Amino acid sequence: MLEKLKNIIINYVEVDKDEIKPESRFMEDLGFTSFDFMSMLGEIEDELDVEIDQGEAADIRTVQEAIDYLEKISK
Repeated sequence: MLEKLKNIIINYVEVDKDEIKPESRFMEDLGFTSFDFMSMLGEIEDELDVEIDQGEAADIRTVQEAIDYLEKISK
């Protein structure tokens, strides 16, 4: 899941794939804007065929939190 997420993240921000760690924060460490983040969520929904709850998505701060959430809703 981390590799899939990394491949999606690099479409939205200019960051080296190797710099994306589970503990990386989307806004502070990776340079996401709110718009970038919401756009990425849309792509994740399409790629993984899941539906992300916008309220729960607002609580996602790190790459690992995103992975945990996606694994939970993918079951």
